[in-house]
Amino acid sequence: VQLQASGGGSVQFGGSLRLPCVASGLTVNAYNMAWFRQAPGKERTFVAAVLRDGGHGSNVYYGDSLKDRFTMSRDNAKNTVYLQIDSLKPDDTATYYCASTTGGWVRLVSTYEYWGQGTQVTVSS
Repeated sequence: VQLQASGGGSVQFGGSLRLPCVASGLTVNAYNMAWFRQAPGKERTFVAAVLRDGGHGSNVYYGDSLKDRFTMSRDNAKNTVYLQIDSLKPDDTATYYCASTTGGWVRLVSTYEYWGQGTQVTVSS
């Protein structure tokens, strides 16, 4: 299984980024997929998760205070999940990781079996 995250970069305050995570070795609509982020010297924290396809659409969950600016989506045809980040702030500076799991509490790092390598997002004021 490989999760390839990309799309990071250096952006100015108020800008936007779209981070894709391309999966191989698993089908994204059969797994709970998530994004986490980790700032230097801090713990990895939950950003968003989309549950596996239950046949009636999939629920998306967001970390505290992130729902207004973060949007997670899934493209089954491309076997890819995305994280759209709008109105970027310096506090959003972190390495962003995508992850997958077959089940469990989606907000916990320990739930996830597979992790991508991360993509760096740096926001300047």
